[in-house]
Amino acid sequence: MAKFELKLPKMGESVAEATITNWLKKVGDPIEADEAVLEIATDKVDSEVPSEVSGVLSEILFNVDDVVKVGQTIAYIEISGGVVVEAPKEESQAVAQVEKTVETAKDAVSTPQDFSPDYSGSEKFFSPLVKNIAKEEGVSVSELEAINGSGKDGRVTKDDILGYVESRKSESPKASASVTPSAVEVQKSAPKTQSSAPVSVNGGDEIVEMDRMRKLISGYMVASVQTSAHVQSFIEVDVTNIVKWRDKVKNAFEKREGEKLTFTPIFMEAVAKALKDFPGMNISVDGDYIIKRKNINLGMAAALPNGNLIVPVIKNADQLNIVGMAKAVNDLGNRAKAGKLKPDDTQGGTYTVTNVGTFGSVFGTPIINQPQVGILALGAIRKVPAVIETPEGDFIGIRQKMFLSHSYDHRVVDGALGGSFVKRVADYLEAFDVNRDY
Repeated sequence: MAKFELKLPKMGESVAEATITNWLKKVGDPIEADEAVLEIATDKVDSEVPSEVSGVLSEILFNVDDVVKVGQTIAYIEISGGVVVEAPKEESQAVAQVEKTVETAKDAVSTPQDFSPDYSGSEKFFSPLVKNIAKEEGVSVSELEAINGSGKDGRVTKDDILGYVESRKSESPKASASVTPSAVEVQKSAPKTQSSAPVSVNGGDEIVEMDRMRKLISGYMVASVQTSAHVQSFIEVDVTNIVKWRDKVKNAFEKREGEKLTFTPIFMEAVAKALKDFPGMNISVDGDYIIKRKNINLGMAAALPNGNLIVPVIKNADQLNIVGMAKAVNDLGNRAKAGKLKPDDTQGGTYTVTNVGTFGSVFGTPIINQPQVGILALGAIRKVPAVIETPEGDFIGIRQKMFLSHSYDHRVVDGALGGSFVKRVADYLEAFDVNRDY
C-alpha cells in the first residue's frame, strides 16, 4: 500500500497556520476523495480539510487543539500503489518558507553583524521608520527578517523593533544574538500586574467557558479600544424613497436575478460611493505611517447562529452595481450562516458596515475593526412624523427614517472628515431615485 501525505492546504495569502478543532475520521476509517477528514479554525473562520484521494486513514500526526503550519503533513492515507505520494508542490511552499525563517534565525546568531545594511533587498516589507531605527541601532538584515512582527501579515512594527533593540542591549553578548520575540508576544507572556474584579458565584450560577471564537472576539474588541481613539458622529436619514423603491421592485428583482433584494446592498452601494469621495476614510495606520488603500473592500458584520460575530468582505465594492452588490451580500451572508466561509472571505477589508437595526436598535456605537479607521452602524428603519418642506409651506407627514452611527479613529480622522463622510452617505441615500432601474 502507498501512503498519501495529507497536508494543511493553503487557505489564503495572510493565513499561515490553523488550529485543529475536530478529527472527523479516526485511524482505520475509509475515506472517499473530497470527503472531509478534519475540522480546523483560523483566527477568523472555521473550515474542513478534505482528502484529495480515496483510501484508509492510517496515521494521525496532530491532536485536537494543536496548531499546524500551512503545508505541514497532518496525516497519512493508505492508497493502492507502492510509494509515498506527496501533496502538490504548491502547498508545501509554506513549509519551505518556515524552514527559510529558521535558517535566517540561525544566520542571525552565527553571522557577523552588518552595520551598514541594505534592507531594500529583503523579500519582507519594512516601513521607512522601522528601517531607520534598525540602521541607527545596527540591526542587520538577517536580524530584522528574523523578528516576529506583530503587525498585519506579520509586519514588523515600531514597537517590535524597539522591543528587540531594548532586549538586545539588556542581554549578554551571547544571548543578544538570539532571535527576540515580537513586542506583542513579550507582552502576552508577561505576568499580569492587574486583574479584573473578583466575581462572586453562588450555588445557582452556571459557569461556562467562552468558546474559541468568543475568546478571539473578546481580544479583538479590547485591543481595538486600546489602539484607536474612538469618536462618534450620528445623523438621521430619510430613506422613504428607498423603502418605496424596494417595495416596488423586490419581486421582479428576485424573479429576474434569483436573489432576494434587502436594504443592505443599497446601503453598501452608498458607502462605497462615499469612500471614493473621501479616500481619507479608506486608510489604515501602521505606527506613525498612514497606508492609503487602493481598493475599496467593504466588511459586512454578520451574526452567526451561535451568537458570535464574523466580518466577511465584499472586494472592490465600488465596482459593483446594485445587482452585483446584492449577489455578493447574499452569498457572504448565506455562507456565514452555514459556516462555509473561507479564510480569504474575511481578509483585506478597508472599511466595515454593521447593521444594528436588524435587532431593533435605533443606533449604536460600534467598535472599529482594526486596522481600519472607521465603521458605520445602520439603525432600524422606523415610521416617524416629520416636517416636510414644500413651496406651499411646511406640513407634518409620515416618513421612513433611520440613524447612521459613524465610529472613527481620532488619531487620524478629525471631526470634519468623519462627519462629512457620514453626511455624504446620508446625502446619497436621501437622493435615491425612486424611478431608477436595477
